[in-house]
Amino acid sequence: MRSIVAYTEEIDDLDEACEELFGQVRDFPLASNTMAILFTEEDTDYPALYERLSRRWDFPVMGCTAMAMLSGEQGYCRGGISVLLLTADDCRFSVGITDELDETRYQEQIRRLYQELEAQHDSPVKLGVCYYGFPVDSHELSGSGLLAVLRQAAGEMPIYGGTASDNLTFTGYRVFCNDREIKNALALALISGNVKPRFVRVNSVEHTAAFSYEITKAHENVVYRLGKQSFVETLREENMRVDQKNMMTAYILSPFVVTVDKGSGDKVKVARVLSTLDLETGSGTFLGVMPEGAVLSIGLINRDDVCRSVEKAFAEILRELSREKNECSTLLVTSCAARFLALMNDPAAEAQAYLGRLPEGVSLMGLYALGECCPVRGEKTGKEYNMFHNFTFTILAL
Repeated sequence: MRSIVAYTEEIDDLDEACEELFGQVRDFPLASNTMAILFTEEDTDYPALYERLSRRWDFPVMGCTAMAMLSGEQGYCRGGISVLLLTADDCRFSVGITDELDETRYQEQIRRLYQELEAQHDSPVKLGVCYYGFPVDSHELSGSGLLAVLRQAAGEMPIYGGTASDNLTFTGYRVFCNDREIKNALALALISGNVKPRFVRVNSVEHTAAFSYEITKAHENVVYRLGKQSFVETLREENMRVDQKNMMTAYILSPFVVTVDKGSGDKVKVARVLSTLDLETGSGTFLGVMPEGAVLSIGLINRDDVCRSVEKAFAEILRELSREKNECSTLLVTSCAARFLALMNDPAAEAQAYLGRLPEGVSLMGLYALGECCPVRGEKTGKEYNMFHNFTFTILAL
C-alpha cells in the first residue's frame, strides 16, 4: 500500500482549493484500488467540496471535521483541508456511512453498515477505520457505546479512528462519506488484503490528584454514585465545579481516570471526559464507558507531559519503521483535543516530534479529536483490545 497527503489552507474558494489538492497529487500513480480520508475545518462547505473532488476522483472519500490537523510536511495545521490517499493493487477498500444515528436503533444501523461493507470483500477484513459524531450529552450514544457495537459486529478485527471535532462549540462537527454529510453518524472503511496494521497509544495523564473513589452505581457512560454519595455530591465535597449542566470546557483539562477490567487478568487504564451533570439525579455523563467497581481518580494534564508522550509515541514507531525496511508508507494519527488545549501557547509542539524525522516515502496525516479509537494491549496477556480513549495520542502505521 502506498499513500500521499495533500493539504490546502483555502476553504473559501473551493475551485482554488481543489486545484491545489489535485496539483499536489498529480504525479502520484494510483493503483487499481484507492480511497481517501479527508479532514477539514468546520466552516468548509463539504458537499460543494466533494462535488468538485468527484469530478476527477472516482474513488470513495470519508472523514470528518477537525478543530486542527497534523500533516507530515506542514506539521501543525490550524485549519484548511487535508486529504490522505491510500492506494494498492493487493488491498481492497469498502467505505460507507450510517444514517443519522437513532438512539433506539443505532446498534442495528452500525451492524447493518458493517455487514454491507464486509460483503464487498472476498478475503478476511484486517482493519477498520472509523470516524463518528455523537451528542456529547447523550446517555445512549457515547464513544464507547458506538465502538462496542462495531466491535461486536467485527469480532477481534482492529479498529482505529476518532470522533469529529469542532472549535469546542460541540455543535459544528460533521462526518463525511462521498456526497453525504451527517452530524451524528459513523463513517467506516474496511480494508482487506496485504495490510499489516500496527498501533501505538500513549496516555497524556502521568499524574493524578488525591481524589479517589469507587464507582458504586453506573450505567454505560453515566456515573450515579461514588462510594455512598451521588457523583455530584462527591464533586461538591471536593470543591469541584457543579454549577452548570454542560461541563466539557470546565473539565477538559481535568480527566477522570479509571481502570477497566478486560478479563483474563488484563486491566487497561483509560481517561474520560466529563460532559454533563444532572443536578436532579446527581449523576455525571462521560464520553466513554465508566464501569461499576472501578476506582475513579482525577488526572492532571500539563504541557510537559503532553510533549513527553508524543515524543515517546514517535520514538516507538520510528524504531519499528527502521526495522521494517520500507514495509510502512502511512502514519495516521489521532490526538485528543485536550492535548491541543494544554499546548495553547505552543500548538505546534506535537508536530516537532516528527518533522524532519519521517523516513523517505512515509506519509502522515492526523486530527485533534474529542475521542480516540485505538487497540491497546492488556497488561497481563498482551492481547490487543479495541477501546475508546480520551487524553491520548495514537498512531496507526500501515
